[in-house]
Amino acid sequence: MDILLLRFDAPLMSFGAPIVDNQGEIQPYPALSMMTGLLGNALGFDHSEFGRLERLQERLRYASRQDRRGRLIEDYQTVDLSKPYMDDDRAWTTYGHTESRAGGSASGGTHIRHRDYWADAVHTVAVTLNAPDESPTLDDLETALTHPARPLFLGRKPCLPAGSLFTGRMQVNTLPDALVQAPLHDRADGNPSYAAWWPTRPDADNPSDEALDVDLREPVTDRRDWHNQIHVGERWIVNGTVRPQT
Repeated sequence: MDILLLRFDAPLMSFGAPIVDNQGEIQPYPALSMMTGLLGNALGFDHSEFGRLERLQERLRYASRQDRRGRLIEDYQTVDLSKPYMDDDRAWTTYGHTESRAGGSASGGTHIRHRDYWADAVHTVAVTLNAPDESPTLDDLETALTHPARPLFLGRKPCLPAGSLFTGRMQVNTLPDALVQAPLHDRADGNPSYAAWWPTRPDADNPSDEALDVDLREPVTDRRDWHNQIHVGERWIVNGTVRPQT
């Protein structure tokens, strides 16, 4: 299996979980939809190219290792959209138009949002593609991550990476093997084992590799219907631990 190794290292990262009303919670690993959007952005895909994004998402396989846990912080965001200077095309918008509902201060139209972030966290991510000869290939992804078509961000636009995302390439038998063999970040927590997530099946056997532990198998809904902008379907992941060799 041909693997690209990525390093997610940023002052703030946002691995989005389902949002309820104005509460933007996050999860401890990057979602499939986020990974698809990140790689599609690097490749220069337009957000309206639903078919290309859907196909990339179908082919994408990845695993993530939490080298540095960081800490969870909450950003309290508020804006009064009734102010005259907010009522033009320079204002902060959602889906291309200014929000105009009343809220918070009632007549003032104050909007309040809570957005969570991981601060000072680091993840190592192993990425591969099914149908490896189909375009885009892993070579295309490597080129795009090294010279992205647009600025890249890790979850939300304020989450700019501290350095290049692409760190190397390797041949392994499985995605978890890549997490065992990939070097730890210099600022890793210094533990004997690290939290990790990788794709699986509900009936899969536990790995025989003593460097891997399965704590939980669970279904997740993080596949995006890019045309309708909703999350759909189900895939199974392992929430486990790995003991890196280095």
